[in-house]
Amino acid sequence: MTIDKSSIVDIDVKSPQTPIARLILAHGAGEGKEHPFMQEMASHLVAGGIEVVLFNFPYMQQMKETGKRRPPDKADKLLAHFAEVITHITENIHSSLPTFVGGKSMGGRMASMLYQEHDEIQGAMVFGYPFHPPGKPEKTRIAHMPTLTKPMLIIQGERDTFGTEQEVLNYTLPASIDCVFLADGDHSFKPRKASGKTQHEHMVYAAKLCVDFISRLI
Repeated sequence: MTIDKSSIVDIDVKSPQTPIARLILAHGAGEGKEHPFMQEMASHLVAGGIEVVLFNFPYMQQMKETGKRRPPDKADKLLAHFAEVITHITENIHSSLPTFVGGKSMGGRMASMLYQEHDEIQGAMVFGYPFHPPGKPEKTRIAHMPTLTKPMLIIQGERDTFGTEQEVLNYTLPASIDCVFLADGDHSFKPRKASGKTQHEHMVYAAKLCVDFISRLI
């Protein structure tokens, strides 16, 4: 299902026959909603009874149209678009569904920066939070987190270069944030062969964690 509106375009809604809740899911900095990670995660979530809304930020829409790569827009523009998507979806599609937001990496960070301000949003989920740029652990992106009181689930690979398990456990995060670490996973949950795990297994487990998280809250 694709929605085309003057200010809200490039949105896909993937829904099970009888959804129990909705997750509006934002993409990472370098790839849009079409990326295999986004599509596979959406598929697993739908199988768990969650309606998933995927969308592309405006800069990603321009990349698709021109075929030329460009950096993400500033946070304020990303947040404004994310908020417009939330309003459009909650007012027009299955409006009574309990609604959550989330995202992959940058998209998850944006979700964490806006969900507290939206009464209609019950919680947030992040797949690979970018706690800091790779190789720059001193430049953390957690200044807003101490004020968060709504539930948030962060699913992180143990060796994620944007925040390893050891690094994240040393942060002082509020009790509202629950972090789960995937064995030997990288920023996209991919483990090394020697770990005995697979990315697919981690994706399935991450989706189950999200469904359980949502089920507890609704």
